Amino acid sequence: MTTLQNSSRRQFVKTGTVVGTGLFSGGLLVGCAMMPDKGPMASALPPSATAPGAMPNAWVKVGTDNAVTIICARAEMGQGVFTSMPMLVAEELEVDITKVRIEMAPAGEPYTNTMLGGQITGGSTSVREGYDGLRVAGAQARMMLVAAAAERWKVDPSACSVADAVITGPGGQKLTYGEVAEAASRLTPPKEPKLKAAKDFKIVGKWVKRRDTPAKVDGSAEFGIDVKLPGMLYAALAQCPVIGGKPVSFDAAQAKGMPGVKNVVQITDGVAVVADTYWHARKALETVKVTWNEGAGKGLNSAGIAAALKTASAKPGAEYHKLGNFDAGFGAAARKVEATYELPFLSHAPLEPMNFTADVRKDSCLLYGPTQFQQAAVGTAAAITGLKPEQITIRTTFLGGGFGRRIDFDFIAQAVEISKAVGAPVKLLWSREDDMKHDFYRPISRHTLSAGLGANGMPTAIKVHFTSPSVTQRLFAAFVKDGIDPFMTEAAVLPYDIPNQLGQVVIHDTGLRVGYWRSVSHALNVFANESFIDELAVAAGKDPVAYRQALLTKEPRYLKVLATAAEKSGWGKPVPAGRARGVAVMEGYGTYLAMVSEVSVSGKDIRVHRVTIAADVGSMVNPNVVAQQIEGSTIFGLSAALFGEITLKDGVVEQNNFNDYPVVRMNESPVIDVHMIASTEKPGGIGEPLTALISPSVGNAVFAATKQRLRKLPLRLA
Repeated sequence: MTTLQNSSRRQFVKTGTVVGTGLFSGGLLVGCAMMPDKGPMASALPPSATAPGAMPNAWVKVGTDNAVTIICARAEMGQGVFTSMPMLVAEELEVDITKVRIEMAPAGEPYTNTMLGGQITGGSTSVREGYDGLRVAGAQARMMLVAAAAERWKVDPSACSVADAVITGPGGQKLTYGEVAEAASRLTPPKEPKLKAAKDFKIVGKWVKRRDTPAKVDGSAEFGIDVKLPGMLYAALAQCPVIGGKPVSFDAAQAKGMPGVKNVVQITDGVAVVADTYWHARKALETVKVTWNEGAGKGLNSAGIAAALKTASAKPGAEYHKLGNFDAGFGAAARKVEATYELPFLSHAPLEPMNFTADVRKDSCLLYGPTQFQQAAVGTAAAITGLKPEQITIRTTFLGGGFGRRIDFDFIAQAVEISKAVGAPVKLLWSREDDMKHDFYRPISRHTLSAGLGANGMPTAIKVHFTSPSVTQRLFAAFVKDGIDPFMTEAAVLPYDIPNQLGQVVIHDTGLRVGYWRSVSHALNVFANESFIDELAVAAGKDPVAYRQALLTKEPRYLKVLATAAEKSGWGKPVPAGRARGVAVMEGYGTYLAMVSEVSVSGKDIRVHRVTIAADVGSMVNPNVVAQQIEGSTIFGLSAALFGEITLKDGVVEQNNFNDYPVVRMNESPVIDVHMIASTEKPGGIGEPLTALISPSVGNAVFAATKQRLRKLPLRLA
């Protein structure tokens, strides 16, 4: 891994275009200035990463040829931003979303994610962060174009109307956007353009087909693995079987004589064979003999890691939440319940393994491939090459899955090092086995929950105490304060009306590198918390849905999704023979969710037949994309619930490929019944949170079917 330790690597770069307006191919280029909070990452990043003042992050380009181009500032990794983000701009710009061009943004401050403080795609922030700002960008451009037309006609702009990129003035005279683009480019953007009311939306909130689907169907979509450059070579990389190990020496005598091989080079964390095709590079790599310094990771074993985590969990931990007096409430309780839940390391396992293309030259560097963190990619390349950030260009392709893995940039650093060493453009490709064995894994965790129940069975006190590694401590250490990583405590505070509550967290480094994983800590905390609340309902002898409803009387959005999921799933009505239902609720990234899973158990085999989901996402940009994300998140989370587990033996990850790290297949997929709640609340995120809900929902259903309480993932019956 490449770490940000020295001053040069800590320069997350300031690149991109100057804010404002100007000519673009003889047309109009408009930037949108947004001024929300800088976000949690801003305080943790070095000063150079935090933009001073306004942080423009959305661009509209109108050419004299009447072509309208909308820049997508977030990486498209399947979550639909290539459609939803331009929809926000197109709505206010008054253009047909099916007729505009869409481009991926370069690196630079204009495209900073103001919720995270860096140019990062993650945390289900894309729509939440861009909802107002992107509409402002569209409105600014529309008003400037109208003003230019009005000036030509010598009329007041209010006398003009706009439809489908055509401006109509008094007497029916018309001008296209392209015809006034140059004149508009000389005007000052309005600071506070008037935005449409939701009732007037023509695009936002509508079921719009994804703009990236045709290219992905006909094969013209460019993923990192598709990149081709003139004179490009291919690299296959040997990495130490023990993560963190470094090469000491290597023997490549045989490899250098094999067909197509151009070079064999040693880089910081591996030995690369560079050849004219990937196949030639991979076959030659098999003959390279590398001597490794395996480092401290050699001693890591799953049993030892679990034991150390259990020992660490005995510490009192940092207090992240307190309400009332837990000790007093717990001591006076009529009944006490305690349970411990365990979750394993997980791989991101995107369909497209890690890859990146770099072209390092004397006075420039081209970075080309899939990333969720453009600034980090450019900053890393600057540190390795010694070039200035402005000498580095990045082109972001479609991502064949990200899930947080491509926020890290080890594979990008490797591509840059190899290209620099051989003096040619190089595409580095990892194999599936490379990807599985050299991930930044979702943290392992251990949760102990304690509750005191009153005579009526309702909780009067609850304590949540959990232990886990911190991803943020590795990537953005300055943001971890007083032993608390906010990205560890997502959904760690239960929404239920319990008078006495206490939350404690212990950060424990297991020795295995960890990274952000889809839904971040929601997946860890929601499994423990929603499994435990189900245990309390059972202890009280009450229906799990009714028990939750009684504790959520002050939470109308929770109550709505819970009631909807219960009704649509047939909760309380007989289930088909051999089946049982389980329920779970959560809020994540501003979205409220409830899920009922219907399962059957045969021997040790758990089969999920139906999943009913109610989602309050707030104001939706594209219900089509929302539905897709709900369905995809369900399958992604179900794979983790039933199968996902990374284990280590003598420092080496034991899983290699999907044969021993299985995912849910089509014949194992449940019917997914989605119900979206109409809402005028602020937009919530949907790309990630629901991943967390399937594990407790299924686990609770398994208990209903078997009376076995499964407190450890993946779910396995005794």
